[in-house]
Amino acid sequence: MVNTTASMANGGKGLPLASLNHISIVCRSVEESLDFYMNVLGFMPIRRPGSFDFDGAWLFNYGIGIHLLQAEDPESLPEKTARINPKDNHISFQCESMVAVERRLKELGIAYIQRCVEEGGIYVDQIFFHDPDGFMIEICNCDNLPVVPLADNTFAMAACKKRPVVSSKQQQPMPMPAAPAPPACMPSSANKAMQLAGGEEAHISCA
Repeated sequence: MVNTTASMANGGKGLPLASLNHISIVCRSVEESLDFYMNVLGFMPIRRPGSFDFDGAWLFNYGIGIHLLQAEDPESLPEKTARINPKDNHISFQCESMVAVERRLKELGIAYIQRCVEEGGIYVDQIFFHDPDGFMIEICNCDNLPVVPLADNTFAMAACKKRPVVSSKQQQPMPMPAAPAPPACMPSSANKAMQLAGGEEAHISCA
């Protein structure tokens, strides 16, 4: 039976979806990406239908699938950039220990950056890094934040922030209100515990 709770909660406007099934990633090398998603992110290879007439691999873990697709022309793919941009397309995974994730990335020699987000005194730590093709992965403790549905009349504010409408009679646009200064980010409780225990200091770079 299809779970329609999400669409019903939005006034029945959404499709009758049940859950996220998989994401597909076009790869320069399926073998290299397979190694990354297995040995870095812990996905397990699963059987892929033999009727496909192109190379690829399927993996599964954490309730979702990763489908790797071999690029027909690997040289046509965008060059992988060394710059890690948290605002780029990415997939995010929840973790139990940000400290353990950071330690493992250092052991594997994988470049990453860290950010933290504050909302109402709750802090979320984030780590961003790239897969072999430059697709970005985020690891976070995002379940620190409660999921709070927005009322219908706040949807526009959630979707975007629009500039004020300026009539033709106005010579100058209405000034936008000044944004409050962002609060200083603090390490998560896990990082605090590590620091108090005299372990390696967590490197938190706040956006």
